[in-house]
Amino acid sequence: MDPQAILAELQQAFRTTFLDPSLVVGPETTSADVDGWDSLSHVRLLLMVERQFRIRIPAQEGSRLTCVGDLAALIARKLEPGCQRSD
Repeated sequence: MDPQAILAELQQAFRTTFLDPSLVVGPETTSADVDGWDSLSHVRLLLMVERQFRIRIPAQEGSRLTCVGDLAALIARKLEPGCQRSD
Protein backbone atom coordinates (compact mmCIF):
# COMPACT_ATOMS: atom_id res chain seq x y z
CA MET A 1 0.00 0.00 0.00
CA ASP A 2 1.47 3.34 -0.97
CA PRO A 3 2.10 6.10 1.63
CA GLN A 4 -0.69 8.34 0.29
CA ALA A 5 -3.25 5.54 0.58
CA ILE A 6 -2.13 4.84 4.14
CA LEU A 7 -2.47 8.53 5.06
CA ALA A 8 -5.94 8.67 3.47
CA GLU A 9 -7.10 5.69 5.52
CA LEU A 10 -5.48 7.13 8.65
CA GLN A 11 -7.39 10.36 8.03
CA GLN A 12 -10.64 8.41 8.33
CA ALA A 13 -9.45 6.62 11.48
CA PHE A 14 -8.64 9.96 13.10
CA ARG A 15 -11.96 11.49 12.10
CA THR A 16 -13.85 8.53 13.54
CA THR A 17 -11.78 8.31 16.74
CA PHE A 18 -12.00 12.02 17.48
CA LEU A 19 -15.59 12.42 16.20
CA ASP A 20 -14.53 15.26 13.91
CA PRO A 21 -15.45 14.82 10.23
CA SER A 22 -13.39 17.90 9.28
CA LEU A 23 -10.18 16.84 11.06
CA VAL A 24 -7.16 16.98 8.75
CA VAL A 25 -3.92 15.21 9.71
CA GLY A 26 -0.62 14.96 7.91
CA PRO A 27 2.70 13.25 8.53
CA GLU A 28 3.88 15.99 10.91
CA THR A 29 0.68 16.04 13.01
CA THR A 30 1.29 15.30 16.70
CA SER A 31 -1.00 14.82 19.69
CA ALA A 32 -0.53 18.51 20.54
CA ASP A 33 -2.22 19.39 17.24
CA VAL A 34 -5.43 17.40 17.82
CA ASP A 35 -8.01 18.34 20.46
CA GLY A 36 -8.65 15.40 22.76
CA TRP A 37 -5.63 13.32 21.72
CA ASP A 38 -4.61 11.96 25.09
CA SER A 39 -3.36 8.57 26.27
CA LEU A 40 -6.82 6.97 26.23
CA SER A 41 -7.74 8.24 22.77
CA HIS A 42 -4.28 7.14 21.56
CA VAL A 43 -5.12 3.57 22.60
CA ARG A 44 -8.55 3.80 20.92
CA LEU A 45 -6.91 5.14 17.76
CA LEU A 46 -4.37 2.31 17.68
CA LEU A 47 -7.12 -0.29 18.18
CA MET A 48 -9.04 1.21 15.28
CA VAL A 49 -5.91 1.23 13.11
CA GLU A 50 -5.27 -2.42 13.97
CA ARG A 51 -8.77 -3.37 12.83
CA GLN A 52 -8.74 -1.13 9.77
CA PHE A 53 -5.36 -2.34 8.45
CA ARG A 54 -5.59 -5.87 9.94
CA ILE A 55 -2.25 -5.54 11.73
CA ARG A 56 -1.05 -5.81 15.33
CA ILE A 57 0.66 -2.91 17.08
CA PRO A 58 2.26 -4.00 20.35
CA ALA A 59 1.94 -1.46 23.18
CA GLN A 60 5.68 -0.86 23.20
CA GLU A 61 5.66 0.13 19.51
CA GLY A 62 2.55 2.24 19.91
CA SER A 63 4.02 4.20 22.80
CA ARG A 64 7.06 5.23 20.72
CA LEU A 65 5.02 6.96 18.01
CA THR A 66 5.53 10.73 18.03
CA CYS A 67 3.55 11.83 14.96
CA VAL A 68 1.17 10.60 12.29
CA GLY A 69 4.12 10.02 9.96
CA ASP A 70 5.62 7.56 12.46
CA LEU A 71 2.31 5.70 12.59
CA ALA A 72 2.06 5.62 8.78
CA ALA A 73 5.63 4.28 8.52
CA LEU A 74 4.86 1.58 11.09
CA ILE A 75 1.75 0.55 9.17
CA ALA A 76 3.73 0.41 5.91
CA ARG A 77 6.34 -1.85 7.52
CA LYS A 78 3.67 -4.16 8.91
CA LEU A 79 1.94 -4.39 5.51
CA GLU A 80 5.14 -5.47 3.76
CA PRO A 81 5.07 -8.99 2.31
CA GLY A 82 6.30 -11.54 4.80
CA CYS A 83 5.11 -9.64 7.87
CA GLN A 84 2.59 -11.44 10.02
CA ARG A 85 -0.82 -9.80 9.91
CA SER A 86 -3.80 -10.13 12.20
CA ASP A 87 -6.75 -12.00 10.69
